[in-house]
Amino acid sequence: MRIAVLKERAAGETRVSATPETVKKFIALGAVVAVEAGAGEAASIADVDYAAAGAEVTANPATGADIVLGVQGPDPAALAGVNPGAWVVAGLDPFGQRARVDGYAAAGLEALAMEFMPRITRAQSMDILSSQSNLSGYKAVIEAANVYGRAFPMMMTAAGTVSAAKAFIMGVGVAGLQAIATARRLGAQVSATDVRSATREQIQSLGAKPIFVESVAGIEGEGAGGYATEMSEEYQKAQAELVSSHIAKQDIVITTALIPGRAAPRLITDAQIATMKPGSVIFDLAAPAGGNVEGSKPDEVVVKHGVKIIGYANTPAKLPADASALFSRNLYNFLSAFWDKEAGRPVLDEEIGNAIRLTHGGKVVNERLLG
Repeated sequence: MRIAVLKERAAGETRVSATPETVKKFIALGAVVAVEAGAGEAASIADVDYAAAGAEVTANPATGADIVLGVQGPDPAALAGVNPGAWVVAGLDPFGQRARVDGYAAAGLEALAMEFMPRITRAQSMDILSSQSNLSGYKAVIEAANVYGRAFPMMMTAAGTVSAAKAFIMGVGVAGLQAIATARRLGAQVSATDVRSATREQIQSLGAKPIFVESVAGIEGEGAGGYATEMSEEYQKAQAELVSSHIAKQDIVITTALIPGRAAPRLITDAQIATMKPGSVIFDLAAPAGGNVEGSKPDEVVVKHGVKIIGYANTPAKLPADASALFSRNLYNFLSAFWDKEAGRPVLDEEIGNAIRLTHGGKVVNERLLG
């Protein structure tokens, strides 16, 4: 079983899909690991580190490969020379890169989208969305603090008192929870909101103040896999009124709301931005998916009504070493969980296999894409 680790080609992508740690573990399973020269440079991993772990460092790792690992899906043209039916295991962006998925099918490859991993207990250690969102929530607060022209914590000095910053987190998933924890550690007064009432206790457990619409029910049952789905028109109106009154008092706002396969929901309008104090900062983690904030643009600082709106096209890539370490462990945890020692390769079960498999036998087979 030959596993290939490719160098990422996407603009701004600094992560790598395997580290020396996971290379050693794959070799211990009986696999041969080939790493493309320079694959880990942006994540501070040298070729000699891979070689020391037992990997082959080569210019053409895909040649003869049975499994190809990536952070983002590689171009099908870059996979010439892989064995028939080889697996492509990466974050494949199936809805945004449908043509590329079709290319995998045409090439006879089995494409496995790690972001389609079901949110079930046994798959938690394989969940790339959670591991990367955790880092994104942290980085959003750090970047907002860097752009914000004042201190986060309250400071009592001989020259007077500096008031604590007020931070508001919108969306309490993995990224939102980490943003709450980080803002609290920096000394801000933190509040948070979500459409799912079940998150109230999570917000309070981190020492933040929950801000909820009380008059209209939210998404009590949540969406598939614990994700939020679109809200009713009545709830959207009630939430907009609540947010408008609360956001005007905030110094830092972090928005984290995403709906898989859909454009990000609009949470903050231009009119709401206009009510905020000049010098306030909004970090839009959903900027690459259309944005939660009106006017936000990936990798640009947009100033509206004296408020700075920021957001990255690829937030985890701003922490390449840690993001790579977690991402690569997700991939190893996935493949090793299904490793059949007798067959010398992973054999997927129906529950997870059907959830993440996009292509098989020359066709697109995933129900989420076909539907």
